Amino acid sequence: MSEFTIYHNPRCSKSRQTLQLLQENGVDPEVVLYLNDTPSEEQLDALLATLGIGARELLRKGEDDYKALNLKDTSHSEADLVAAMVAHPKLIERPIVVRGDRAVLGRPPENALELL
Repeated sequence: MSEFTIYHNPRCSKSRQTLQLLQENGVDPEVVLYLNDTPSEEQLDALLATLGIGARELLRKGEDDYKALNLKDTSHSEADLVAAMVAHPKLIERPIVVRGDRAVLGRPPENALELL
């Protein structure tokens, strides 16, 4: 089992670039296809804590679901936003790379190098 995990969407160029960058640096991460294997609310809360960001910062604001669910509305609580991401995983910004008690967003992909 790898000490690295990447929450990956193979259709996303930044996600593919981040995975490739890790592999080029000798890392064979555990790949979680989060659109198929969606993190639970508890797992997403833990990821947010490890990333050191709030749920709003992990939202993909260009997604149709973001607009349809009116997530721009600041009255939504952290729990509301996490629940929306669990129900609509396309809303989760990607990729997320985790190593132990540290995590980064692979935007840009070079951010993942911080974990090496």
